[in-house]
Amino acid sequence: MRLDKFVCKSTALTKTKAVELIKAGQVTVNGAIEVNEATQVHENNDLRLNGDILKARDFRYIIMHKPAGTICSNIDEEYPSLFNHLSVENPSELHIAGRLDADTTGMVLITDDGRWSFNITSPNKECSKVYRVKLSKDIAMDATEKFKAGIKLQGEQNLTRPAVLEVLTSREVLLTITEGKFHQVKRMFSAIGNKVISLHRESIGNVKLDVEERQWRYLTPKEIKTLS
Repeated sequence: MRLDKFVCKSTALTKTKAVELIKAGQVTVNGAIEVNEATQVHENNDLRLNGDILKARDFRYIIMHKPAGTICSNIDEEYPSLFNHLSVENPSELHIAGRLDADTTGMVLITDDGRWSFNITSPNKECSKVYRVKLSKDIAMDATEKFKAGIKLQGEQNLTRPAVLEVLTSREVLLTITEGKFHQVKRMFSAIGNKVISLHRESIGNVKLDVEERQWRYLTPKEIKTLS
């Protein structure tokens, strides 16, 4: 974690004030003054502010049911932030592990643990995400095999990673992917001549969405571990 972030997470200081104190030489790391706010530190380091030991607050791991018409951002922009439905302290410390488009609904994971969210979002970790997809036209007979082999997306050199397509009805499917390219699901179906009319994320890894729209809860220790 960056030193300035650690100071903020251990105190009530703003980032601006934390950086000011670091540059003033008031923060030590393992007994040495550190004036670079971007220095990477670990919770096992001895970090002090004016001689007082700094201990970061525990990481938080949250599941939320994102409604349509909201954005995966900490602040309102063109659409309102889904953080408006989240009542916790220090929300600015949190980020979203795997964003959804404004019109997409379903499961979102929110945390302040960067290493944990990397395991969810990095394609190399192969963390599965399951989407329920409704289509404008009947699904092609060969779509399952095409998704399994990889789809060539417009503007991309490489094929998508193998994906699992489960056909529920002629116009509704479950799609499991292990990566998260920009608008990937919509672009995959566009590449085979179809169009997504609604998109809903049902699960990430072994954790399934189990809260009502706009509601949230903290993940259990077991759920956190399965996504680590």
